[in-house]
Amino acid sequence: MNFSLPVEYRSFLPRFYRLASVSVLSNMMVPLAGLCDTAFLGHLEDIRYLAGVILGSILFDYLYRVLKFIRSGTNAITAQAVGRDDQDGILLAILRSGLIALIIAFVILILQYPIEKIGFTLLSGSPDIEVSGIDYFRARIWGAPAVLLNFVFIGWFLGREMKAAILFLSLVGNASNVFLDYLMIDRWGWQSMGAGLATAISQYLALFVAIIFMITTLKWSGVLPLITKVVNKKELLSLISFNGNIFMRYFALISAYSTFMNISALLGTNLLAVNGVLLQIALVSQFTVQGVGITTQSLTGNFKGEGNIEQIIPLLVVSIINSLFIASSFALIPFLFPESIFNLLTDHQEISQAAITYTVWLFPFLSFSAIAFMLEGYFIGLKEGKILRNGVLIAFLIGFLPLVIMAYYWQNNHLLWSALTAYAGTLMITLFLQLSKGQSNHIPIES
Repeated sequence: MNFSLPVEYRSFLPRFYRLASVSVLSNMMVPLAGLCDTAFLGHLEDIRYLAGVILGSILFDYLYRVLKFIRSGTNAITAQAVGRDDQDGILLAILRSGLIALIIAFVILILQYPIEKIGFTLLSGSPDIEVSGIDYFRARIWGAPAVLLNFVFIGWFLGREMKAAILFLSLVGNASNVFLDYLMIDRWGWQSMGAGLATAISQYLALFVAIIFMITTLKWSGVLPLITKVVNKKELLSLISFNGNIFMRYFALISAYSTFMNISALLGTNLLAVNGVLLQIALVSQFTVQGVGITTQSLTGNFKGEGNIEQIIPLLVVSIINSLFIASSFALIPFLFPESIFNLLTDHQEISQAAITYTVWLFPFLSFSAIAFMLEGYFIGLKEGKILRNGVLIAFLIGFLPLVIMAYYWQNNHLLWSALTAYAGTLMITLFLQLSKGQSNHIPIES
């Protein structure tokens, strides 16, 4: 029996897989570099350097990962402008987003001392672990301008489907991070400070590559007439409002992760290290899946800009199927081959053995997250920021918070993992209900 895909799938599948493959590879390199940090520090004799960087990374989860709304917002706006063939809109997308990114970055640099003091006052850890975390923070914080501008460039390149630029930028940034980790941690013995400095320098190298690609592809004759439009009050406020709703998505997610790691620290140094190692594996999966989600954002925005609405739901179906395959594969590997995986990350057998106990949570957590990420990509691509904002707030307050309170009260790590899983599951259900509501009305959701 011959199997033939419906025409609405055949028309975009090659384009989807080309863009998704690049997005997945580039997005996966970020947590892989983080795994290298963990591996280099995990093989040091003193475990406090590993625990300190895990603790210090919580602050950067807020400062950087929560600010990825800049990338998502730039991607959605650029993709819709490309779909409309609006050349001015394409240029304004990067100029306005770049302006916002620079302002935020310089505010972070100016306020770095109070951020450090407040952050490490709220975080829990022994004094020697906090010292390592602070060393990491003080080195890495100087990469803030490069990090945020790279978010803008990646979002802009994704919206324009500039696959080579995305891949090369990620290769340079993350390969240099791994090399500098080796140099500064293993060879020079700079421990946690070296890990932070390596990450900051690698971001500036990636920014240099992004600027080169922009210079070679931008039509500079069209830039000068648009300068006065960059600060158009109405358009700028609209962009800020849209980005603000996406910001809530990242803020809720990172708040859940940070609370998870903070409670882990209260459970003891060993469980902090165990959960940190497991979360690094989970993040490799999630960053890979988010590569598919970013593709969903780009193509959804592009289809909407073109008025090609009938292909958006088939795109979402394909995205969910592919993301579930990726997530389940990552969940099964440490479950089937636990000793091989954990021994790569640490020489401390007590950490490896304890981590095996909690691998059972990876499958539901990563599967629910994968579906939720695809639905998020769908709503961001449509510029439906309010739906996304409401969904993550419900997931955090109703799905996550009650269980994490119980985990703290009973000092139970399984309850802690159930809280993270419930966050992803609640978000998935909430967004799916909004999707069903839009489809039952037989009309696409509009802003």
